[in-house]
Amino acid sequence: MRVFLILFLAIQPFLTATGKNKDRPVEVSSPDGSLKLVFEIKNSIPYYSLFRNNDAVIKSSRLGFILKEIPSMDKGFKLQSSQKSAFDETWVQPWGEIKNVRNHYNQLLINLEEENSPNRKLVIEFRIYNDGAGFRYQFPEQPRLKNFVIMDELTEFAFADDLSAWWIPAYGEEMDSEYLYRNCKISDVSEKTSTPVTLEKDGLFVSIHEAALVDYAGMALSHEGNRILKTDLVPWANGNRVETFAPMKTPWRTIQVASSAADLITSCLILNLNEPDRIGDVSWIKPGKYTGVWWAMHLKRNTWEGGPNHGATTENVKALIDFAARHELSGVLAEGWNEGWEGDWTMSGNFSFTKAYPDFDMVELSRYSREKNVALIAHHETGGNVKNYERQLEDAFKLLAQHNIHYLKTGYVNRLPSGERHQGQFMVRHYHKVMETAARYKVMLDVHEPVKDTGLRRTYPNMMTREGARGTEYEAWSSGNPPAHTTILPFTRCLAGPLDYTPGIFDILFKNQSTFRVHTTLAKQLALYVVIYSPLHMAADLPENYEGHPAFKFIEDVPTDWEFTKVIEGRIGEYITIVRKDRNSTEWFLGSITNEKPRVVKFKLDFLDKGKKYTAEIYRDGREADFTNNPLPVEIQTVPVDATTTLDLWIASGGGSAIRFFETPGN
Repeated sequence: MRVFLILFLAIQPFLTATGKNKDRPVEVSSPDGSLKLVFEIKNSIPYYSLFRNNDAVIKSSRLGFILKEIPSMDKGFKLQSSQKSAFDETWVQPWGEIKNVRNHYNQLLINLEEENSPNRKLVIEFRIYNDGAGFRYQFPEQPRLKNFVIMDELTEFAFADDLSAWWIPAYGEEMDSEYLYRNCKISDVSEKTSTPVTLEKDGLFVSIHEAALVDYAGMALSHEGNRILKTDLVPWANGNRVETFAPMKTPWRTIQVASSAADLITSCLILNLNEPDRIGDVSWIKPGKYTGVWWAMHLKRNTWEGGPNHGATTENVKALIDFAARHELSGVLAEGWNEGWEGDWTMSGNFSFTKAYPDFDMVELSRYSREKNVALIAHHETGGNVKNYERQLEDAFKLLAQHNIHYLKTGYVNRLPSGERHQGQFMVRHYHKVMETAARYKVMLDVHEPVKDTGLRRTYPNMMTREGARGTEYEAWSSGNPPAHTTILPFTRCLAGPLDYTPGIFDILFKNQSTFRVHTTLAKQLALYVVIYSPLHMAADLPENYEGHPAFKFIEDVPTDWEFTKVIEGRIGEYITIVRKDRNSTEWFLGSITNEKPRVVKFKLDFLDKGKKYTAEIYRDGREADFTNNPLPVEIQTVPVDATTTLDLWIASGGGSAIRFFETPGN
């Protein structure tokens, strides 16, 4: 990932806070002047506030820490000095929703010291962008902070208005993140929430999250009353929140601000707050689409464990490699290839990551996959037994390298050691260790039951995608995901980063059983490849449901790496229409989905190059389609279009439309 243009870097002189001006507020504005952040000290306590067009978004909100067994950093501060600077660059993502990312902000650096102890110092770094703000704390090296424990971070987000919040619980039984979203006023939020939390009211849209989570506890939010959401650091099993030493920097606390829900999706603030690429050569990192044995196990046709119905056999995986090669899919996931799945593996997690079941020939499959130009994707399910996994980590990755395997899916169902949590510092350290190890062995990761995404894919581009949401698998064995779910995710979970939602189910009604089903139309399954971003997308259904189906052509054609992304329109929980331009061709792809309500969407094609003729290949819900009773009909049509065309699309209840735009030959 290289920086190809630095426009300017301007540093203004220190503003020294002494005498009568020591408590004077310090302000910094966004480059376009629309946002303003104010820092001040009141009664020796640090606070910040955020304004949009001079209207308060975040009122005066407290900052600071409670430390263990040493004086806390919650009060007694004075402003020692402040420094302002400005920065503007454009950098290139090796893969992503857009290729060129502008990183343009104004910065305010606050240097605090305790009034009665000049050796006690705290630095707060604010960066303000046109689309929001980020801030983090820095603990300089100082006496008594060589090793210390944070018991509480006091960071608040005190909202000026009682916005409507979209949220999921932070502390539950569903792997911390696999919930349906709830919607209520801030004042009615009754539990601690995971982030991102998305809030809206009358042309104001805000998302609270974090960036660059490294060796720190993940941030949840608790409602403290009076519309105040306070940081709640996910604890260790021993009750400590963060075990650390100075000097250190916390993750960034992020506040994305927009005038429309659509503009939240195209914000790059979280990515920009992460450090640049540390890998160097990223030529081996390849986005793509994959298939695998995964869905057959969820449908209980095959098993993860060895035996007569074992899914990841040499024979089955070869057949999938043949299917992938015929349809130009880039990989095959061999989930359940390794020994250890017998019994209650969710409790024991005693897997081997180097020993395959006897009916899985890794040597032959590695050879065969190379012959067919299809990547073999390995799988490491840990069962949450982190110690067992880390004991084998180096040997496991050496095995992947030995067999030329550069893609890996990991999983952490269900029990973590000694009461630790997925978002606590213990697991943050573990996930980071796996990510760094994977980078050394040139392995790309798809992490299920993950720590939350905080933009570290900028620093480690091998961290491709992750779950961290209630995905398609819930349709196979539960009440499923209602149609509104996928109209919420782009505005909430997906603001954090790529999501492996595993779309593409064509057998919506599960023809071999009637207990469960998918709660969409087939056309919506196609649209999800555009609406939900992931550089690795799964064609999740069984090959038999794709073979000979004309709608499968869209899955064959749709890329997973984009030059440009535009959200045409969207309303959280109701509908969304997104268009993306392929990074490696002149083609555009559009996805439009709705909730339970059918609707007509109308939009101009002014994103197409002016003066050029295109063909729109449209996959739309059939005329009598609806997700409840008739989800399968798909109409496929081609129409000539150009940048002046306006399209009208009828979308069925729980439905969607997917469109491929390609230049008409002879342009």
